[in-house]
Amino acid sequence: MKKKIIVVLALVLVLIGSGAFVFRKPLAMLAFDIFLSDRVVSTLEGKSYKPLDGNGDVTTPIVETVKPFSVLLLGSDQRGHETARSDTMIYAVIRPKESKVLLVSIPRDTYTEIIGRGKKDKINHSFAFGGQLMAKNTMEALLDHKLDYYATINFVGLRDAVDELGGVELPIEKDIVNKGVDHEKFTIKANQSIYNGTDALNYVRYREDSDFNRTKRQQVFLDQVAKRMMNLNQIIKIPQLLDIMGSNLQTDMQPKFIIDLSKQLLTGNKVQITSYTVMGESIRLNGISYDRVDEEDLKFAQDSIDNWMDNSIPTDQLLRPEDQDKAE
Repeated sequence: MKKKIIVVLALVLVLIGSGAFVFRKPLAMLAFDIFLSDRVVSTLEGKSYKPLDGNGDVTTPIVETVKPFSVLLLGSDQRGHETARSDTMIYAVIRPKESKVLLVSIPRDTYTEIIGRGKKDKINHSFAFGGQLMAKNTMEALLDHKLDYYATINFVGLRDAVDELGGVELPIEKDIVNKGVDHEKFTIKANQSIYNGTDALNYVRYREDSDFNRTKRQQVFLDQVAKRMMNLNQIIKIPQLLDIMGSNLQTDMQPKFIIDLSKQLLTGNKVQITSYTVMGESIRLNGISYDRVDEEDLKFAQDSIDNWMDNSIPTDQLLRPEDQDKAE
């Protein structure tokens, strides 16, 4: 699930940032204010803004949009009235000034301490047990770094957004068939020029090979969504996409913060994503499969977060996956 842009920043920050390349430089600010600013605020305030403190009534401090900040990205796969699960968990670092994003993906079956439960379990169970707050606390404990914000999106929103975009390109060279007895049945035909929202949703859900490959598919998918958005040659799609995301998104990023961040991206360079997955070893405990985290991978992820959050470090010295061998 290498190369994937956030589940929410992919479809919120990048979504909003896509307007940056419709208008350029001085005109971009004016165009954004006229066409999108009020729409973004009303949509996010009315549907998406959910402060997080355990009680839901504390305002999250606004982080300056010129400095690096972190976001927990959660992809929820909630179907009907069942308990929501976080099938995607990413620690994202955004450097707005340079338009660069680091995505550290944690596979859903990673065996770790669930903060607030007093026991170890699969990390994605933290969301099912205690929502965004428990997921945030658990991710902070695993990576030993605080998070400034969280953002959760239901995968239904991803499907609808892909359809609104006219589909996405996916590197599928062989048919993907989900046929497990306990799994939803579907087939994704290979070598299509464009894949619709249902196929894209199934692409990120498929896990009959491995949890790690699923994470890589999610990263590929998000990267392709970002590219599709950046290639939009008209601003007319943005309001519809915002409505889709507003209905399927929860975040404690304040609307003003998102507006300021969008303006920063409007006059900056094209967003560049660096993705890293913390790998692990498959183990079985009491008949249940887990992934035991690779300590070297975990240490490199922690070092990378330190590196990217340091505003004094120039872009050419930011750690990337290919630097891991050098660091060991």
